[in-house]
Amino acid sequence: MLETELIAKVTGADSENRTDQRFAVYGTDLGILWDGGDGRVFVLFGDTFGEGWGGDGGGPNSADWRCNVLGYSTTRELSKGLTLDGFVPREDGMAGQVIPRDGRRDEVTVIPNSGLAIDGRQYVHYMSVREWGPPGHWHTNYSGIAVSDDGGESWAKPQGSRWINRAERDDPFQMAALAHEGEYVYLFGTTNGRHGDAYLARAPVARLLDASAYEYRTESGWTWDEFAATPVLRGPVGELSVAYNVHLGQWLALHLDDPGGAILLHTADRLEGPWSPGHIAVPGRQFPGLYGGYLHPWALDGPDIYYLMSQWGPYNVFLMRTRLNF
Repeated sequence: MLETELIAKVTGADSENRTDQRFAVYGTDLGILWDGGDGRVFVLFGDTFGEGWGGDGGGPNSADWRCNVLGYSTTRELSKGLTLDGFVPREDGMAGQVIPRDGRRDEVTVIPNSGLAIDGRQYVHYMSVREWGPPGHWHTNYSGIAVSDDGGESWAKPQGSRWINRAERDDPFQMAALAHEGEYVYLFGTTNGRHGDAYLARAPVARLLDASAYEYRTESGWTWDEFAATPVLRGPVGELSVAYNVHLGQWLALHLDDPGGAILLHTADRLEGPWSPGHIAVPGRQFPGLYGGYLHPWALDGPDIYYLMSQWGPYNVFLMRTRLNF
């Protein structure tokens, strides 16, 4: 097991950021991180609740619920915590929802999965959740890539940037992690929920918003058929984050092993793999109800990595540090 410690609580009433008072963020989760390319790291949270929130995940349409809220940080010294300098605001100045809902009756929320900035544009992979099931299981309508040209203030959801889930609920790119290498954007995908394998797709950077431009990794190469993709990372994979670590000279993949009750860390020389067996980064017995695990892009050049982890009970987000001692 890796050497890991909790550095600070990032959100909630008793966090140093006091997001309850400053931004009406009493309870939230995820905290997807990416370098915005403008001196800020963006921090995108999932379902968020304000005053009147009763604890845990709550429920839609209660306690100032927002599907997602977008904060930002300029903190470079992470050893004492992650300061949130602000959020994209709504009219009253509090944190506002950024990625809009569809207005369809069969969509309960819009949850972000991963973020990426290229040439001044911000991209977020998200999922349209149709219904929640038992813990770790849910059903999506589709997933897609949203785009912002104004620093995250407003977002479009192009129709051509979507992966539609079938009635069988088996589309392999409903939750995803974005990565950029060379001329390609890569998409690590899983089926809806936390129990599938991870698959790999790629598209030229110039066509990353065109779902028809993606090709899918198989054991023998690349194909245009997403259902012919073969796993590159064996599951169960939940809430996946992928980034290149300069210190190791390898790619990192951090994700939840829901049945195993732990956040695992894998390494690989290439995005296609092979990926190492998972090292336990955070054990669930020490942090009950843990999930997530999103790598901080400004902490990838030394032996320590920092990332954001959620816990269901407090339904808030924590900054973690792990020493890469293998």
